[in-house]
Amino acid sequence: MRRLSALTAGLLVVPAGNACSAPDRYREAREAMVAGQLESRGIGDRWVLDAMRDVPRHLFVPAHHHSRAYADQPLPIGRGQTISQPYIVALMTELAEVRPGDRVLEIGTGSGYQAAVLAAITDEVYSIEIIPELAAEAGARLAAAGYEVEVRAGDGYLGWPEAAPFDAILVTAAAPRVPQPLLDQLAEGGRLVIPVGEGFQQLEVYRKQGGAVERQPVLPVRFVPMVGQVRDEE
Repeated sequence: MRRLSALTAGLLVVPAGNACSAPDRYREAREAMVAGQLESRGIGDRWVLDAMRDVPRHLFVPAHHHSRAYADQPLPIGRGQTISQPYIVALMTELAEVRPGDRVLEIGTGSGYQAAVLAAITDEVYSIEIIPELAAEAGARLAAAGYEVEVRAGDGYLGWPEAAPFDAILVTAAAPRVPQPLLDQLAEGGRLVIPVGEGFQQLEVYRKQGGAVERQPVLPVRFVPMVGQVRDEE
């Protein structure tokens, strides 16, 4: 994990802080979270498990929710958005098969927690958030915690074409259909993990192999809806 973070698109640049070097009184809670919520449910990727043990989730939820930061549940982060439960974050990261050296794009920065987990594994993480205030807050939060993530305020439907292709793309909001720009920005062998659907949502994985895209349904989920240009096509 590199120790600097920047918020792009003219919003904010914050130097890295020392939040990760402070005494860690939540270490035991993270260990219990990994054992009781992740390993017990079949998460076995060592890169994912190490990242989930390392990233201080409590720094990515509102202060009045710190006592529940490692609970098996999503939590509100303001502006109608949520941070996913730890299991879903770990599952999506495992399904994306993120490895050191991968270039990864996240759609839906939210509080920045999923981006921090990705940045604990690989050095090239890009994240797009459609709500400018959340993008600014997440960029500052990631920087203060020492995670290098390029954060942009914008419409995730369009992806980040100038940084493409990506080895993995994770979408943390449910789209009515898979955005074609995201498929186009996958590298050969790349993985797109995305919740798809409206009334009924399903987590799905798309893999680009030989120019073709293979779809793998995973399990029913419940995410906030993706907004922006994806709705213009309805």
